[in-house]
Amino acid sequence: MSNNVSIIGTVGVPAAYGGFETLVENLLDYAASEALPLQLTVYCSGNAGISTYKGASLRYVNVGANGISSIVYDVISIFSSIWKNDSIIILLGVSGAIVLPLVRLISKVRIITNVDGVEWKRAKWGRLAKLFLRVSEFLAVKFSHQVIADNRGIAEHVLAEYSVKCAVIGYGGDHAINVDPKEIPVELPNNFSLSLCRIEPENNVEMILTAFAAMENFNLVFIGNWKASSFGVSMFEKFSMVPNIHLLDPIYDLGVLRSIRSKAAFYVHGHSAGGTNPSLVEMMHFGIPVFAFDCIFNRYTTDDKAQFFSDADSLRSNLIELDDDQLLLVGSSLKNVAIKKYTWKVIGKQYFDLLCY
Repeated sequence: MSNNVSIIGTVGVPAAYGGFETLVENLLDYAASEALPLQLTVYCSGNAGISTYKGASLRYVNVGANGISSIVYDVISIFSSIWKNDSIIILLGVSGAIVLPLVRLISKVRIITNVDGVEWKRAKWGRLAKLFLRVSEFLAVKFSHQVIADNRGIAEHVLAEYSVKCAVIGYGGDHAINVDPKEIPVELPNNFSLSLCRIEPENNVEMILTAFAAMENFNLVFIGNWKASSFGVSMFEKFSMVPNIHLLDPIYDLGVLRSIRSKAAFYVHGHSAGGTNPSLVEMMHFGIPVFAFDCIFNRYTTDDKAQFFSDADSLRSNLIELDDDQLLLVGSSLKNVAIKKYTWKVIGKQYFDLLCY
């Protein structure tokens, strides 16, 4: 068997946007910088017309990598990797896990799966989708040689549900600050708080907006995909006319995002699911105070160093009552955690150490 490693489960590289795509991009950088004796291959959706990238080979599958087609995309990629005689598959997400029992029967390929969040618990999925995701999670955990959880909360869930121990590996966030700042294309208010997320109910968007709508002296800049769902549209219609709330469409340019993040007085993080959220670890590198929704994932990610809220009232009281010294300590403590745990050099070493295990 060769030392070929294939990475499956993303749209591909070069990364445009997305947590897993950013992960792959930085794993390739780490492998190149360390001159690791591995041949990496990344499976990509569609065909961008390039065969190599950052020292990795690219293999294309002409199937969509998102939504229900991601199942077919991942399955085709897995069997292609086996056919190419790869020695290790890094599977990002559980969409293709439905074929892992068969893979273990017909192949000696080593499977390392990052199970992502506890997807079947997300409110956005219907009953059939939740059932499929739960079965996929079970198969991924039971038939992978190694399971990766991006958060201790996910690892505890996997251990409780399936009696399987995970390697806990988060995400790097230093790419967000290791980029040249760019001009901000819109005018921003002075002394603003920042939120940045997909506009979904589980990210507590309405809770955050409600809190700031009741605090006319606190400005909020909220970046998200407001037009992507009926929920987003309803939130935009309800809060876009509030004078101290500024709702911006998605911004993917890291240079522009660095400039916006650097100017923020506070960061408000409403995610309640999904393990370690890349947007949170990115923001921790800026040394800015973070107010995070109180859930096990956010507490583990921040080492309990953030300020936590559970509803609009507690968010308002936290913002109003904390003094400057307390806020300075919150920001510096989070930056120290980020430098220790959430740089791509740390994350890359943890991933590639698994390959040699």
